Amino acid sequence: MKNTVFTGMATAIVTPMTETGIDYEALGRFIEFQIENGINAIVVMGTTGENATIEPEDQKEVIRFTVEKVAKRVPVIAGTGTNNTDHVLHNTKNACEVGADAILVVTPYYNKATQSGLIKHFTAIADASTVPVILYNVPGRTGCALQPRTVAKLAEHPNIVGLKEATGNMSQMVELMHLCGDKIDIYSGEDALTVPMMAMGGSGTISVLSNVVPKEAVAMTDACIAGDYKTAAKMQCDLLPLINALFSEVNPIPAKAAVSAMGFGREHLRMPLTPMEEGPRAVLLEEMRKLGVNV
Repeated sequence: MKNTVFTGMATAIVTPMTETGIDYEALGRFIEFQIENGINAIVVMGTTGENATIEPEDQKEVIRFTVEKVAKRVPVIAGTGTNNTDHVLHNTKNACEVGADAILVVTPYYNKATQSGLIKHFTAIADASTVPVILYNVPGRTGCALQPRTVAKLAEHPNIVGLKEATGNMSQMVELMHLCGDKIDIYSGEDALTVPMMAMGGSGTISVLSNVVPKEAVAMTDACIAGDYKTAAKMQCDLLPLINALFSEVNPIPAKAAVSAMGFGREHLRMPLTPMEEGPRAVLLEEMRKLGVNV
């Protein structure tokens, strides 16, 4: 096994914004909130961070700010993926320059790629990166899937150390563990499958849920790490209504609504994302209150 970037629960953090830019004051407070509640790593400029509508140089500054604020207390993983390999290389260089501990790279969307093209794409990125690379497989958003045998081939690269698996397909998870679970760390990209995936040997979760209830989310993965799957399974079930509410509209719309309601910035999203509809918002806030979140 290669060096592990993190084990347990990583938050794919939202990016607080105003109409004119990044709300760094709210972002700083939110990072502290996450660390104070025991999160094991922070993922910045991922899907939940609205990276698709933030310009590369602004992304670089958000990553720099996060790295400096975290100050090595937990690993910082920077999302650098796009559908253009040259752009990913540029974003990766930026993330490495400002001190990210690892990068998270999604499969190319829209133009997509063949499996051999994906091998070339990710190999070029891993060759160029000075920090470890975590692959990100979320075909529901990208229309481009990493097949298990492709992951196994990429896992032979010394700088590719992990996979965020967000297909929701447990059969594929089993095949991934069979083919390459001893070569890379495999993380759940689906909050509802944290415990089942860790029971199969997964190393943790890259989470939306932990934006809202980091302490509870960490307790769930801690129980898995300790081998107490009975307790972890109950936690998974108890958290499911909130997880469902956080995905009742496209991510990160509900996450941004939740974090804003908690006092970390305004509920500003960049188009084409728009604020949460009132019906799903009411359900989300009620589920948060049930878990003791002050909103």
